[in-house]
Amino acid sequence: MSTYFIGDIHGCYNELQLLLSQVKFNPNTDQLWLTGDLVARGPHSLEVLCFLQRLGKCVKLVLGNHDLHLLAIYAGKRRNKPKDLLNKLLASNKIESLIDWLRCQPLVQIDEARKIIMSHAGITPQWDIQTVRMCANEIESMLSSNSYQLFLYAMYGDLPNYWSPQLTGIARLRFSTNALTRMRYCLPSGELDMTSKELPDRVAPSLQPWFRMPRNISNEYTIIFGHWAALAGGWVPKGVIALDTGCCWGGCLTMLRWEDKEMFVQPALNLE
Repeated sequence: MSTYFIGDIHGCYNELQLLLSQVKFNPNTDQLWLTGDLVARGPHSLEVLCFLQRLGKCVKLVLGNHDLHLLAIYAGKRRNKPKDLLNKLLASNKIESLIDWLRCQPLVQIDEARKIIMSHAGITPQWDIQTVRMCANEIESMLSSNSYQLFLYAMYGDLPNYWSPQLTGIARLRFSTNALTRMRYCLPSGELDMTSKELPDRVAPSLQPWFRMPRNISNEYTIIFGHWAALAGGWVPKGVIALDTGCCWGGCLTMLRWEDKEMFVQPALNLE
């Protein structure tokens, strides 16, 4: 059995299939971990979701900000933008089943035996492992509940940007969602900066990538994330792995085999 981690797919179905064929992926014996942002910006979001849904229990994924945005569009809380290339997915007769399946997916995956934590954007340095689990579970419970549309409407916004155990209600859920699906930089105080997207050598000295801040999670854990395509897999310290390499932007789709840490890449086909 092998365990494979793949960065943001963003509807790049053909590249996903070519990448899996490089290692002769076997869903009966192998595991596939995905860093989120399964949909949007690439041409085949429908095919990606249908494929992953069919794979069943061998897939361990987390939701990204684009996946949450799809849920909000379907719920009528946000507008479908042409650049997201979601029309085919939204018009499909499978959309209801796929949305229900997505709503039941987690925002964090934790493997205690191998000391792995995976989320879409990373783990805010303010959280310990217990808080990670708690905050992710709160969002997951809301998404799978009958009140999920209220959450999808209220999750947008950059505030609050600092964690406190005293946060409650939608403010608490919004911070947790931003930390797990949108975060890149922190201020020295630990506040999240939700505006800067440049590479670390091009931002104000007061800003630090979340993964360079002192963290409250044991260094035993490896944190695996996607979201930040501009990093192209670089810039991160030991114990942190960045897997989004911008396939939908003309880069490549990147996969890590956990057992021997070998990397595999599939360049964007640019055929669409």
